[in-house]
Amino acid sequence: MPESIIGDKEFEDIPSIKSKALRINLNENIYGTFAEIGAGQETVRNFFRAGGASGTIAKTMSAYDKDFSDAIYGIEEDGRYVTESRLQKMLHHEFKLIEERINREKHPNRLFFSFANTVATIDFAKKYKGHGWLGIRYQIDPKEAYNEITLHIRFHENDAQLQQITLGTLGVNLIYGAYYKYDQPNKLLRYLYDHIDKDKIEIDTINFSGPRFKNVDNRLMSLQLIKNGMTDAVMFDPEGHNILPARILYKKNILALRGSFRPVTKVNIDMFERSYEMFLNENRVEKERTEVIFEITLSNLRAEGEIDEEDFMDRARLLCSLGHTVMISNFQEYYKLVEYFSRYTKMRMGLAMGVNNLVDIFDEKYYRHLSGGILEAFGKLFFKDLKVYLYPMKDAETGEYTTSENLKVHPRMKELYKFFKYNGKVVDITDYNPDNMNIFSREVLAMIEKQEEGWEEMLPPGVSEIIKEKHLFNCKAEPVKINNN
Repeated sequence: MPESIIGDKEFEDIPSIKSKALRINLNENIYGTFAEIGAGQETVRNFFRAGGASGTIAKTMSAYDKDFSDAIYGIEEDGRYVTESRLQKMLHHEFKLIEERINREKHPNRLFFSFANTVATIDFAKKYKGHGWLGIRYQIDPKEAYNEITLHIRFHENDAQLQQITLGTLGVNLIYGAYYKYDQPNKLLRYLYDHIDKDKIEIDTINFSGPRFKNVDNRLMSLQLIKNGMTDAVMFDPEGHNILPARILYKKNILALRGSFRPVTKVNIDMFERSYEMFLNENRVEKERTEVIFEITLSNLRAEGEIDEEDFMDRARLLCSLGHTVMISNFQEYYKLVEYFSRYTKMRMGLAMGVNNLVDIFDEKYYRHLSGGILEAFGKLFFKDLKVYLYPMKDAETGEYTTSENLKVHPRMKELYKFFKYNGKVVDITDYNPDNMNIFSREVLAMIEKQEEGWEEMLPPGVSEIIKEKHLFNCKAEPVKINNN
């Protein structure tokens, strides 16, 4: 029979879960263990059902009882079980046992692996949908150091059994991708969703390490999560590492600053410092329980319809180098950002923004997709314990300052604005530096690209040196040696 006929189009044939598991099983060198605790005991079943598992599976276990789990892997400092540290202990403990128990001289070509997950599915009341960590530590070459892929998931299905089935599918996709797509990490990421609808599960954190991934930037891989619709937001700590949003935001007071930060200027830092002082003076806001987030929306990362990944890297490096936590989100509207934060905390929130941003919030065109229009959006935005800290704007021609007192919105929105202003939801940042009023990121960027002089003075201390040294934003200036003393 012919393999193709007239009119056929090329497409990528995705192997079934059974085919993926069988291919792993039939490889005479791939050999390892499965350790699945909590509710995540579904991955290995796919390998047993595929057939030929005896040559692949050295051991499978589920330390379902917490006391047994603690006896094997130790007790976590926070007493929790569905954590990244628990996953790491599982992966390393099981891998160590393989190395101790399998004779390398007898099996010189064996490619060892340990797969693990720790998961909590939806609760009985169906209020908490569940989440989990899963990962694989493995070899591509028996003489090489080990590679590792770990990721965090959030469930969206409303049935525990369905969540378990989805988890088992994801586990097979991860193991298969680790072995057969390691040289194409972007594709490996997409293949994690083979035979899984994106509305069933969310991957919000992923990290690659090891010799096969030495050139992989995990921040860029996080950006791919958003580009591929796998999550709505990812976060990086000041060291530039991927971090789980829940770990940073859980039960915290949150102050968020949205901007293009292209590059970060003295205006951005002044807005941060002044709003932060005001936020800490609010009732029930404690410094040690407060997190400041510098957020960039995905729409601000687009250039001609595509995300400029180098541009993204430049912004992230700069903000992280200044000691800030960075968030990249898919939230064009502010109310979606607040809804996202509300997943993790019921504490007070603050949004620091400029006048133009606040005017945009009161523009009805952004809410036409909502059945309740702007009122629905504002109900989601302001019903929380939230306050907007407004940074003034200076008119270049008249020298007049625009604040919350003289800000102009559409006539239809005037009374609505007055309502929020009267109730203290919008407050002015008054203790600002007037010398920064004439600094605009777009003008600084243009000066950098044209190699004009004077842009260094418009940036926070140390930023211009980083831009020159790293050649960020197409900077052609000679690299400057930074004195770290």
